[in-house]
Amino acid sequence: MSQEPRTYALLLFLFLSYGVASLRIPNSRQDLHPLLQKMAEEIIDGNYLMALLDLIQFQSSHMWTSDLSHRVVAYLNSRNVAFTILSLQATMETHLEQRLYQPQKLLQDLREADAQQFRTAMKYLWEDKRDHMELEDIIIDLGEIRKQALQSPGVNRSLFLITLERCFQVLNSLECVEILGKVLRGSSGSFLQPDITDRLPQDLHEDAFKNLSAVFKDLYDQTSAHSQQALYSWIAGVLQTSSNATGDSVSWVSAENLWILGRYMVHLSLEEIMKISPVEIGLFISYDNATKQLDTVYDITPELAQAFLERIGSSNFDMRNTSTIHRLGLLVCFYSDLELLDATMAQVLLHQMIKCSHLRGFQAGVQKLKADLLNIATENQTLNETLGSLSDAIVGLTHSQLESLSPEAVHGAISTLNQVPGWAKSQVVLLSAKYLAHEKVLSFHNISQMGVLLPGVSTQAFYSMERRDLEQVLRSTVSLHMSDLSPAQQQGVLSKIIEAGDATSSVVEIQGAFFKEVSLFDLRRESGFNVTVLKEKELRRSQALFLYELLSKTTRRPEELLSAGQLVKGVTCSHIDALSADSFLAHFQYFENNLSLLSPYQVNCLAWKYWEVSRSFMQPFLLAALPARYLASVPASRCVPFLISLGKIHLDSLVLDSHKKSVVLRKVQQCLNNSIADEYTVDIMGNLLCHLPAAVIHHGVSPKAWATALHGLRHCADLSPEQKAAVRLRLLEQHGLPQNWTAEMTKDLGPFLVLFSGDELSSVATKFPDILQQTASEMAGVLPPKDFLWAVFVSVRDRSVRSPSTAPSPGCRGVEVPSSDDIFRLGEANACWAPQHLLCMEEDTFIRNVDLLGAVRGFSHPQLMALKEKAVQVWDMPCYWREHHIVSLGRIALALSESELGQLDLSSIDTVTSLSQQSEWTSGQAKSILQGFLEDSGYRIQDLKSFHLVGLGATLCDMNLTEISHIKISEFRVVIARIGHLLCSTHVLAEFKRKAEVVFGDPTEWSGSVLQELGTIAAGLTKEELRVLDKDLMPYFQPSAIRCLPDEIFKELSEDQIAALGPQNAAAVTPAQRGQLSVPQLQSLQWALDGAKMRFWLDVPPSASPMWTPSSHSPGASIPLGLWPGCLLLVLVLQLMQ
Repeated sequence: MSQEPRTYALLLFLFLSYGVASLRIPNSRQDLHPLLQKMAEEIIDGNYLMALLDLIQFQSSHMWTSDLSHRVVAYLNSRNVAFTILSLQATMETHLEQRLYQPQKLLQDLREADAQQFRTAMKYLWEDKRDHMELEDIIIDLGEIRKQALQSPGVNRSLFLITLERCFQVLNSLECVEILGKVLRGSSGSFLQPDITDRLPQDLHEDAFKNLSAVFKDLYDQTSAHSQQALYSWIAGVLQTSSNATGDSVSWVSAENLWILGRYMVHLSLEEIMKISPVEIGLFISYDNATKQLDTVYDITPELAQAFLERIGSSNFDMRNTSTIHRLGLLVCFYSDLELLDATMAQVLLHQMIKCSHLRGFQAGVQKLKADLLNIATENQTLNETLGSLSDAIVGLTHSQLESLSPEAVHGAISTLNQVPGWAKSQVVLLSAKYLAHEKVLSFHNISQMGVLLPGVSTQAFYSMERRDLEQVLRSTVSLHMSDLSPAQQQGVLSKIIEAGDATSSVVEIQGAFFKEVSLFDLRRESGFNVTVLKEKELRRSQALFLYELLSKTTRRPEELLSAGQLVKGVTCSHIDALSADSFLAHFQYFENNLSLLSPYQVNCLAWKYWEVSRSFMQPFLLAALPARYLASVPASRCVPFLISLGKIHLDSLVLDSHKKSVVLRKVQQCLNNSIADEYTVDIMGNLLCHLPAAVIHHGVSPKAWATALHGLRHCADLSPEQKAAVRLRLLEQHGLPQNWTAEMTKDLGPFLVLFSGDELSSVATKFPDILQQTASEMAGVLPPKDFLWAVFVSVRDRSVRSPSTAPSPGCRGVEVPSSDDIFRLGEANACWAPQHLLCMEEDTFIRNVDLLGAVRGFSHPQLMALKEKAVQVWDMPCYWREHHIVSLGRIALALSESELGQLDLSSIDTVTSLSQQSEWTSGQAKSILQGFLEDSGYRIQDLKSFHLVGLGATLCDMNLTEISHIKISEFRVVIARIGHLLCSTHVLAEFKRKAEVVFGDPTEWSGSVLQELGTIAAGLTKEELRVLDKDLMPYFQPSAIRCLPDEIFKELSEDQIAALGPQNAAAVTPAQRGQLSVPQLQSLQWALDGAKMRFWLDVPPSASPMWTPSSHSPGASIPLGLWPGCLLLVLVLQLMQ
């Protein structure tokens, strides 16, 4: 036995001897149960986890009594060991926290545990339902201990590995499979590496094998393509071994084996599929669960699907029977036997094909099949007659086809139309108009029938509804579609509900996300708020600031406020400072659970409060919110909890200053010793993985850790150019050039394909065009690099069959032009077409794809001009265009000249809203839109309603000062928050600020909630008004307002005001503003960036740093895994001392 455990044991005995000196304790080893004797030996040897497992095993079958404590002490006494209470606690915490923070040691412990201890550990963690263990009158919270253990980074990995190594030798296979399932489901699939199959037992019992296969099927989507192939090989290998099939001509793939394979059936080769006997495939299709299984084969390819369809057709199932069609699942998406198909069967197929949107890729083929079936389904009938039976294929109808529909037909088919996904906004506008033309009067009843078509209702129509109908809408399931409405439509609904004069009863009843549209002005008139009604509402920060302050005057229990949903957004530094030390520590969990709702300034306040009241137990991530020098206080022994804590947050949202972030990351590198040694280190890092320096990514991640690190890097949205270059180099080193990649490797590295050059991607475009196109389609919200888009473009162009243009435009003769299929497949890569290709496009192609083309963000001005010219060719001059035409244009509208914009019919605010959603208008274009709306609608500025102001959007910035002065205060005051998002010129913001004074009074009277509500409007303050603003209000400017302050006005802020900006606003200061500041002002700005608190800079000596204790859990907090045995032993001691 090592000297260290002997020393600890000696200290333990001294303490126990002291604690029980007055008691008569039996001194015979025979008085102690063998299991407790074994436990005592483990304590003496320093094996505290093993001692705990022995204690749990003993307690599961014996009643604990106080005399047992005496016997344990007697045994320890007989071994001449002793300790003190302080050394016991310190030793336990230091030694056993290693199992929490260094789970490799937990793995080693469990490897060395005897069979009974191992069985106890597994059953305790995964099967034992007890949440508490009672030792006489002492209760141990087992549930919390178990929860903390399983949530600790790396612990699950150790449990996974030890389960594979030992479980099948100690427990029965069914129990081990259940444990494996629980571990894997908590791992997000990252544990399922290809080599797992080497560790799986080859002689599993049949039931255990089926259960384990089911686990792998459940985790299919979280598993890499390489691992999927490996797991398929393992499952197939076991099935082949147990199969009676002999010879190459007989298939091992029986009906039952297909069911066991589940989603892994898509990994069968074409040859294996074609060998499946008609009897077995027929039996499989007849299973009740077959359809459910086939509904989930999302990654099946057309070739495999055709092979399965062929085998099903070879059985006794009639492929033109409705019952058979219903059983095909996603195979129906590749149905090809259209010859002599009748309209009824085409409609059945279309109805089943609504599920095809779940397929991974191949959507262009699906769209073509739907179009062919649509033609068959309507061959001898009109669209009006068949509309309700065409399923989601009707999304492919053109504007002219939708216009040809009768209102009666749309009304009759509304139960189908209102559920179809994928409508373009222009189609929704047309269909809603048809539906409402039949209804005449808009009421709750007909609105409730509209479903996904609700955004097609005009803003004016919403405003014209009866208020009671709108209130009923908000209380019903229809409210789920309210978030799909434009800002103008939402404001139209809201203004009608509130303006009737009884705002106090209406505002409180507004639910969910819609509540955040309520103005601060209307909230201030409301008196019926309480904590309960706010729990399910979304809040803007200005609303939360006002409501928290309001309710804190009447609610004395902080937990009621802090647990009221998003109300925590409104907690201020003064509220935090007002909490007593005990109250703060008791309620800190509420803040931690809602960290994503808190601003960097609020987190900074929390960090300072924690520092003041309990710096020894401070949550490590909070150190990043304090001045950078405080990071030096983290000793090497506390690096792991520091990394774990920091890895659970999003560093970019907490540390906004680049210099400070560099300091934080240097500390991280120091803790890591500039390297990632193994998978456990990756587990510990969490979100910090996205901030690894390029050098560490390239040279510091060990080969052992690379696969796990790469799995994490897939989810990093904002890697720097240097990090991306390092990842690319590492990929080339590990996997070679893309031209040598397999299909599985290409799938697994999909998100990283954007890092490679066009030349490197050319081979991928040739070998795996479908994978490349699917990868591109999954990049929603991201504009990929040009090289990547060009590779996608080439992969489509080289496989496409295009015809020369027949367009009459000059220069179009013989030009190969994009087809509808090309445009659908390309997505963002449509930006690679030359302007001439776009201009020479066939008219029908433009008509069918204008919405898609209008959504492409990468089009240049010449490309947009070509598409605008195409629109003029197809639809005639802009003066003839209707709302659905304008809505469908999207970014193409940016190519319209000022005179062309003047020709548009802009009488509807909804048309204007669709235009104002584009952010690239010139000032002249914006003025044309504004003037066009005023002229076509007949409104004067003073007539504009609040929803008009919202719909006009950024065009408001091009109003002159006289026009702004004419806006009604009663309309302006309810949309201030919306206008406060606009980045207008200084003189326009100043005029809006003057109107805000009419609403909220003199700037000297403004509160933090008012400043938040105003947004950029607050940048209209004069230098005199800014100078007299209370410094405590500075954090409540929005960052956008800080950026909009003119340089010459910003420099008028005092040093105290600048120091009080808070980290987020300080980070918003522009280089030009910074250039105007004096040296003392720059020092104040640095303090704000660093998260300094003025009195701490003045009062605390520079050497101040947290005095870290061996354990970082705060008083009253749950005790982590490493402290279990220590706590249990302390229980024994306390009992003896009573």
